Parts: sequence; structure tokens; C-alpha cells
Amino acid sequence: MTDQRLMEEDSFSKFGKNFQEKLGKLILLDRSFANQMTEVLDIKFLELRYLQAFVELIFEYKNKYGVHPTFETMVSVIRTEMDDYPDVVRKQVIEYLSKLKTNLISDEDSDFVKEKSLDFCKKQKLKEAILKSVGLLQTSSFEEIHKVIDTAIKLGLDDSHGHDFIQDFEQRYIMKARDPVITAWEEVDKITRGGLGKRELGVVIAPTGAGKSMALVHLGAMAVAMGKTVMHYTLELAEGVVGMRYDSCLTTIPLSNLHDHKEQIKEKITTLDGQLIIKEYPTKSATTKTLESSLERLRQRGIEPDMVIVDYADLLRPVATNYRSEHRHNLETIYEELRGIAQKFDLPVWTASQTNRSGLNAEVITMESISEAFNKCFVADFICTISRTAEDKVEGGGRMFIAKNRNGPDGIVFPMEIDTSRVKLRVLQPEAGSDLNSVVSRTQQEQKEHLQQKYKKYKNKRQKMQDTNNDQKAKVSKPSGLGKEEFRKLAQKQAAQQV
Repeated sequence: MTDQRLMEEDSFSKFGKNFQEKLGKLILLDRSFANQMTEVLDIKFLELRYLQAFVELIFEYKNKYGVHPTFETMVSVIRTEMDDYPDVVRKQVIEYLSKLKTNLISDEDSDFVKEKSLDFCKKQKLKEAILKSVGLLQTSSFEEIHKVIDTAIKLGLDDSHGHDFIQDFEQRYIMKARDPVITAWEEVDKITRGGLGKRELGVVIAPTGAGKSMALVHLGAMAVAMGKTVMHYTLELAEGVVGMRYDSCLTTIPLSNLHDHKEQIKEKITTLDGQLIIKEYPTKSATTKTLESSLERLRQRGIEPDMVIVDYADLLRPVATNYRSEHRHNLETIYEELRGIAQKFDLPVWTASQTNRSGLNAEVITMESISEAFNKCFVADFICTISRTAEDKVEGGGRMFIAKNRNGPDGIVFPMEIDTSRVKLRVLQPEAGSDLNSVVSRTQQEQKEHLQQKYKKYKNKRQKMQDTNNDQKAKVSKPSGLGKEEFRKLAQKQAAQQV
């Protein structure tokens, strides 16, 4: 076997430069993985000298101070602890650190890099143990052989036991950017700290025909206008229909007039910085796994969505392995899996849900009206409802109720302007002194108390009416010679005349 062959077998050469740079990034940013690699990684396995130096500095810091360095700490370490390294290596390490800071080294395939690098290193350690055991075999030291092999096998095992309160102190104070995508509803963006963030699930709830699909198109259109890449899955409407709604939303041209303004629309959408992809699946034919596979294929084509829209989650089919007998349990699982997609692909996911019948004519769809739908959305980070009475539809209005908001206040009602002919939805400032916000409480308990108070007033009113009737009956005197039955009929007649 040649020296070149030996070198390739004992290093990460066959995995390539990109793999090794991702490995260095993971060792810096993933403490648990770094602890595993500390036990099995020989820095000579890395073929690039600047990566050897980078990882060596991380391990030296961990051994000296007993904690894992943060990114900011490594900046200081590289500035102060590299005097003994060649200038060219020091320069390359600084350039590599700059690539990490600007995210030029992607997090894609992180699980693959972890698995393959650990497997390679553990096999190298086991090979060393076997070679050492050959010498021990000659001295018949069986216990020592067992100890050497057993130790090698245990190296690199996952030692993660959770968040160590002391060891992970610095990790708690690393700012994790939500990088929210705005809704372009100014009032909503205010209370959500800029919109829906990465790894978050947002749900729009409305009765049929109230505009939940229009709201999702608005959210997607505003993101595209801001230069974002949006993946819109539709399980109810055709791709072309959804595309025309985007045309109308982005150009304000009425849906009925789109065909007369094709050139104007084309000129407008070709200047957009963002990208929109619309994918249609027949109702109840797609699962969350179908959506995951679609997103993976986009990644392979070099397309990284910034936001995903699913119109709408109730029309997804449960994954066969997670199927349950009760429909509501399947829906709860689907919403949990959608949030899993948001976490896996590190992006916000918007979807919609249909309210129960009580929300059809409700002036404001509160927790009472969405109780069934709300059970499906416990995992959601943001939930809003849209309600429109018959009068609202005529006048082009409606109301949005913020039912849940993990990043700010909720229990708020906003008036809306809704023009479905142009896919135009505006959220307005709450009206001063509006009775709507006084009626809508922030919690189910408060709403329950509000209903109890209303029932108590109603009960008291009924009691007063009953007392009045009794008083009127008592005032009727029984004429002499009149029988009991005749007197009862006379009293009823007089009471009816007084009422």
C-alpha cells in the first residue's frame, strides 16, 4: 500500500474541502458534538492546515478553561493565541472565521457531516486499539485487551444530557436571530416584533368564505415584494388561480380585469426581487412528508425558501405511521408536523384553518368560536382570526382577533378593510373606545367570567319580571261567590291585559 493510499485512509481527504469546513463550523457551534469529537478526533485527520489550527485552538481552550468557546471568544483567541503559527496559516484562519460569520458555509447536510466524521474517527480509534491488542495478545493479557477494545468502542458516544446550567452559561446569552418575515400589516408587525420568525408557525383561522386563502396570498405577496423566496402549497385551488390572486395583490388590478392588463402585470412582476413557487396537490393527497420531500428537491436545485405557505393544513392527509382513529387527533398531529418543518428547514410556516359553525356570523371570532380549531393549534406561535358579517362583506370590512402571540400581546381586535376583488387586506388601528376590545378578553378564563356575568344579569332580569307578574296576580281580589277555577282564569286574564 502506498503512502498516498495510507494518507487518504487516515484523513478526511476523500470527503473534500467543503465537508471539512462544515465540520470545523459544527465543532465551534455545537458543544455536544464538539465533546464527542474531542475524544476521537486527531487533528491530523484534517488535511487542511488552517482547519487543523482552528480546531486545535478550540480544543486547547476547552481543556484550559473547562467551557466551550463562543464565536466571540474564538475571535479573541485567534487574535491573541496564534503568534506561533505561520503568517499564511493565521491569515487563512481569519478568512475562514469571516466565512463563518457571514454564513458563507451553509448548515445544509449537518447531520450527514456529523454522522460520517464521527464514524470515521471512531473507526480510526478502534483500528488503533486492535493494532495495540496484537502486541498485548503475545503477553496473554486478555483483561488488558478487553479494556483497550472496550474503551475504544465507548469513545465518541453522545454525552448530551441537556442544557448544563453552569457549563452552558454563555450559550444562554447568545442572541438567536428570529429573522422575521414581515406581514405588511403594520399593527400586526408591531406586536409580533417584525412578523413571523424562523422556526415559527402562524395560523389564520376563519369561517368559509371569510378570506383565509386571500390572507395567505397577501402574506406571500408581501414577502416576495421584500425579496424573499416563497413556497406556496395549495390543496384546494388550482396553481393558476392562486397565481392570478398574487397578480392582483401585487398590482392592485381587480381579478376580473387581469386578462386585459397582461403586459402591465408582467412588467410589474418581472421587477420583483423575490421568487414565488406555487405547487398544487389534490385535496387529502399530500402529507407533511410530501411537503418535506418537495422542499428537499428545491434545495437540490439550489432554491432555499425563506417562507412556506400551506393552504391549508386541514386538507393534508395524515402520515400513515401517525394515523389515529379520531379525526381531531390526526389534525393535531399534522399541525405538530408543520411546526417540525419550520424547525427542520429553519423558516416560518403560515397555514390556515376553518372555524366551526358558530363563527359563521360572529362579529368577532374569539376563543369560544375557535375552540375546536384552537386544539389543533396549540403548537402555533401566532394565531389570528378573521371574521366578516353579511354587512361587513357589503361594506368591505371585517375584524382580526389576535388569539395567540408568543412574541407579544394578544387578545386584541383590529378592524380590517377587505377588498376580495383585488386581494387587498388592511389591518387598521383599533378604534378608540371600541366596545369590541372590551368584550374580547385575553384568556379563556376571563371570557368565561364575562359570559357568567352576562348570564347573571339575564337571570336577574328574568327574576324581576317573574316577581312583577306575581305582584300583579296578588293584587287581584277574589269576588265573593266565585269558584277557585273561575278565579284562576280571571286572574290570568287580568294579568295578560296589564302586560
